[in-house]
Amino acid sequence: MKARDVEAALLTRCAAVAREAAPAAQDQREANVFRLASMVVRSKFPRESDRLMLASEQYFAAHPNDSLVADAVVRNGWIVSLPRLRDMLSHRLI
Repeated sequence: MKARDVEAALLTRCAAVAREAAPAAQDQREANVFRLASMVVRSKFPRESDRLMLASEQYFAAHPNDSLVADAVVRNGWIVSLPRLRDMLSHRLI
């Protein structure tokens, strides 16, 4: 999968989890991206932010060593940048 395809799939998953309570993240990548997404949309989308954080926390409760700092999430190529994540996810949540 190309980087843009991966990004689009993650954004689609973030938006779905943000809109309705969903099960925990499916893997380390989702859990870390959900956590960061929760943080960057909190001011405009507090309920959606809470849902993303919950899905992330549920995963990390079972896999505590999988949590990464934001820089590592970017270095892994899971997101391009926090501002881009915020803007693209906010656009999907409007």
